[in-house]
Amino acid sequence: MKIDAIDHFVLTVKSVPVTCEFYTRALGMEVVTFGNGRTALKFGSQKINLHPLENDIALKAGTPLPGSADVCFITSVPIAEVVAHLKTVGVPIIEGPSLRAGACGPIVSVYFRDPDQNLIEVSNYKRG
Repeated sequence: MKIDAIDHFVLTVKSVPVTCEFYTRALGMEVVTFGNGRTALKFGSQKINLHPLENDIALKAGTPLPGSADVCFITSVPIAEVVAHLKTVGVPIIEGPSLRAGACGPIVSVYFRDPDQNLIEVSNYKRG
């Protein structure tokens, strides 16, 4: 077997509306509805499915908790513009820009937290 890509992942959240507002404002993701009224955040050819903490979804992680994720998103937007955008929309950066190791080589990253305290990293691959 060979895995080619990530289609989606799931975040357990305290508030779907608060999470949607944050990810659309801070990261430009699109809110979509699927299935029986479930909510996801779409970006590129991937999505983040949102599970409300109080929802009893049968098929879920063993111990789903808000604030337990640590995820890195790659952007083509220069990191200086990412930093300026986050400042404009009131998202505090907790670290960066700093050099890190990405899946395909060196990346320059900034870190911040979402409303559930998940650690969010936005990065560019270092060129040259």
